[in-house]
Amino acid sequence: MSNSIVIIGGGHAAAQLCAALAEAGQGARVHVVCEEPAHPYQRPPLSKSYLKNAGEALQLHRDDAWYAGKGITVHLDDAAVAIDRTARKVRLASGQELAYGQLVLATGSRARVLPALAQPLANVLSLRSAADAEAIRSRLQEKTGQLVVLGGGFIGLEVAATARHLGWEVRVLEAMPRLLSRSASPELSAQILEHHRSQGTQVELEAKVSDFRAESGRLAALRVNSEEVAVDQLLLGIGAMPETRLAQEAGLAVENGIVVDAALRTSDPDILAIGDCSSFPYRGQHVRLESVQNANDQGKAAAATLQGQPANYAPVPWFWSDQGGLRLQMVGLWRPGLQAVRRPGATPASFSLFHYDGADLVAVESANAPMDHMMARKILEAGKSPAAAQVADPAIQLKTLLT
Repeated sequence: MSNSIVIIGGGHAAAQLCAALAEAGQGARVHVVCEEPAHPYQRPPLSKSYLKNAGEALQLHRDDAWYAGKGITVHLDDAAVAIDRTARKVRLASGQELAYGQLVLATGSRARVLPALAQPLANVLSLRSAADAEAIRSRLQEKTGQLVVLGGGFIGLEVAATARHLGWEVRVLEAMPRLLSRSASPELSAQILEHHRSQGTQVELEAKVSDFRAESGRLAALRVNSEEVAVDQLLLGIGAMPETRLAQEAGLAVENGIVVDAALRTSDPDILAIGDCSSFPYRGQHVRLESVQNANDQGKAAAATLQGQPANYAPVPWFWSDQGGLRLQMVGLWRPGLQAVRRPGATPASFSLFHYDGADLVAVESANAPMDHMMARKILEAGKSPAAAQVADPAIQLKTLLT
């Protein structure tokens, strides 16, 4: 039986897993299968600095010489198309078959699409990969016009801010009553809305899109709340779906991602899943996180499991987003029903929101307040929780808990 470790995917989780295995002297066992033609690269810049600067190159986690020096075999531009669990092989698009002793699915996620826009249109864009970012950059750099962003999530708002910086008119259409309704508190959503409108971006909430009109292979207009809106470029920012096709076809358990246990093993103990595609146990439920922190931490945890030293993956999730002059940083998972306490910052656009479940601090959202975020991470990672009497004064709470 092969003792190879085959990793399917070329994102942050795969890159971190390679690094952890190489550090443990296991690089010669590793094959990395990348659908894209580039080695694993940093993805957060794709919606920000990469779009602004025509000459900016991809930021690789590590270059090809590093992988070669660690004995890691990288298969570029050759997607995995099937898993044979009985034969313990992965078949690639090129026809090559890779035998594995252990397999890791780091397949990430794909942009959600609308059935009405299933046929490719030249000016309808989404952002998940370097190729997507290059297409968007070329449009934004060549001229200005109106960019319509469908969806008020992180990716859509980051691209909206970048496009405004480049001189585009931007119109954000969000179907829900507020921005980032699934991931941010109402208080933070209100600040984000005010920021984008102050930058000249037109943001419409509860925007109902009922029809699309295409002409000559391009989207000409869409109907929003009975009004026809002309389109130069349209960005679909309506979320992402976990990439689970290979897992489903291989008979693995899938429910809002590839289901894993606390050691990141799937329903087949010789197959792990990490990163955006994995649904893992967290505080009594299974969750799926799309974040660099989760990808990196799961890569490290998976390396331990692969080496026979599994530990319970129990993260303190944290996220960030840069939207023009607004830097958002979040730690913990906000949910409805929490009590919010606001800590003002040096300016009206600088503050933190401390969210409590009773006396327990469970999440902190910071806007232009990086020190608050770093301290909040230390508090939650240490498992400290303030007494109920301290809730009213988070400034004293921070000072007390960190001494």
